[in-house]
Amino acid sequence: MTKIAAPTPEILTEAAGILREGGLVAFPTETVYGLGADATNGEAVARIFAAKGRPSFNPLISHGADLNMLLNEAEFDDRALALADKFWPGPLTMILPRKESGKISDLACAGLKTVALRIPDHPVALQLIAQAGIPIAAPSANASGTLSPTAPHHVADSLGDAVPLILAGGATQFGLESTVVDLSGADTVIVRAGALTAEDLADCIGGDVTYELAATDNPRSPGQLLKHYAPNIPIRLRAVDVAPDEALLAFGSTKFMGIRGGGKASDLPNSQIRNLSETGDLLEAAANLFAMIRQLDNPSNKAIAVMDIPDTGIGIAINDRLSRAAQ
Repeated sequence: MTKIAAPTPEILTEAAGILREGGLVAFPTETVYGLGADATNGEAVARIFAAKGRPSFNPLISHGADLNMLLNEAEFDDRALALADKFWPGPLTMILPRKESGKISDLACAGLKTVALRIPDHPVALQLIAQAGIPIAAPSANASGTLSPTAPHHVADSLGDAVPLILAGGATQFGLESTVVDLSGADTVIVRAGALTAEDLADCIGGDVTYELAATDNPRSPGQLLKHYAPNIPIRLRAVDVAPDEALLAFGSTKFMGIRGGGKASDLPNSQIRNLSETGDLLEAAANLFAMIRQLDNPSNKAIAVMDIPDTGIGIAINDRLSRAAQ
């Protein structure tokens, strides 16, 4: 049963504990209410997609309590540091190149080489993130495709028991999602409009800032269409066996998976096999998906055979992602 509670010290301690243990907490920001999970825990992030009924793995914004929490996650150039100094905490999300040493999960980043980061300007959000001690991935706390929530009862009405705890912080200030600016290349491009304008950002960095708001197959930002992760080798779906020169992306038991010409899938060398979840856990599979595709995508394998995955719950999103990768 969902609990809506004022953010007392005791409740904040409870909420931070839920996040550290891989659970979900809804909390207020100055823009809209967010559905938060530990951004460094792929299975926790998968619970966001499952709770929202999010149709595919779009990149999520990861929130920090301060700049130091985020510096190890991304490459901050002079533009990013200037914008952070002026607009953080605040309704600005920056898309930046990921650091290899970063801890934010592949699933939160949709398997991309970029990460979306911001520091919210709300005392409850900042206290929660600081007490949890980890970046918090948090899209809007509503069922996918519905109106974004600007009050705690909106979250409860939309998500029901999918979120155990909603921190009540009153109505949000802006009621509109953050401005998202892409700083991963030489150009400074706003890919989602919000309270901060191109003029605001240009005045800060002393350079041109443009808009690119049309729906696109380039997954720079939440709210845009997701471009499939394109491996260098083909993907074959619903495989019932595996060719000798193929890698196997397994799900559940491989007892009945054979190698063409003879042999069992379990005989494959480590370089040719990964199992999304040996126990058939869809949340674990979602958390492992991007990393395991990347691990098998190497010149020693001619293709990746993927075992059938149940098309239910978050499995729908997994299959959507795989079908895009197979195109």
